[in-house]
Amino acid sequence: MSQQIEDLQEKVHEVKDEVSKKVVGQDEILEYLLVTMVCDGNALLESNPGLAKTMMVRSIADVTDMSFSRIQNTPDLMPSDVTGTEVIRESAEGDKQFVFEKGPVFANVVLADEINRATPKTQASFLEAMEEEQVTASGKTYELPKPFFVLATQNPIDQEGTYPLPEAQKDRFMMKLTVDYPEFDEESEIVDRYTSQWEDDIELEKVLTGDELLRAQEMVREIPVAEDIRDRAIEIVADTRDAEKIEFGASPRASLALVLAGKGLAFLDGRNYVSEEDLEEMAVHVLRHRIIVDFRAERDGVTPEQAVRDLL
Repeated sequence: MSQQIEDLQEKVHEVKDEVSKKVVGQDEILEYLLVTMVCDGNALLESNPGLAKTMMVRSIADVTDMSFSRIQNTPDLMPSDVTGTEVIRESAEGDKQFVFEKGPVFANVVLADEINRATPKTQASFLEAMEEEQVTASGKTYELPKPFFVLATQNPIDQEGTYPLPEAQKDRFMMKLTVDYPEFDEESEIVDRYTSQWEDDIELEKVLTGDELLRAQEMVREIPVAEDIRDRAIEIVADTRDAEKIEFGASPRASLALVLAGKGLAFLDGRNYVSEEDLEEMAVHVLRHRIIVDFRAERDGVTPEQAVRDLL
């Protein structure tokens, strides 16, 4: 059994190595995306344009041998463009009937690009899929493929024609990850690599299957958590509800996500226990999108990230 766990951990690390053939730097973001995936969660990536968010997600799908779809969110995108719609089909006998045509959300890895450009009605079409991994249309329920992940991106600087995600929908994302600019050496490598060859010339090996990822998710759930570590996670989340700078704190869903994220990080590190350091490392990513700072703190330039770090 332990050998099976080690083999899966090694394969998850190979995913990181393979993706790094295309994506330079961003090792920490890639690791947290893998934590999200072994925890069966969804992630929201926020950054300025041109920082390889789309390439990273697409590469993860490539090396894990899972189906991939990209949904470019725009103000005129309709919910049926995401989930699918019923169309009239004619059978061989000439009979006409309604058939459900599945939308792009029916994939293992769904990249919801610039999700804040879709209208609230279309944003809501992701909710059932993200929470229950199913789609309901015309009174019928359709199961989504397993494993299933929504990895969404948004641009924080270009706000024209955007619709900020409601707090209830942000809460569906296990983590919110902010992608920063690369270091000088990393940017030099990016320029050298992609001015001498095409992106498609870099071939990635498939090192992990969807079934293996499902097994890794089961193993992550089986990692034990000591009572004091569990209580520490609950205390961190509960403190967001009473903190002076925070107007609205996080729900128990954040406690679940924080403990799971700690388990996922332990799994990637090859450990069978969760430490307090795991919780503190993941707390900002799990909580930053689940809290709202009050107007006085916001006026003083306090961000949700800073508010969480102050709590820690």
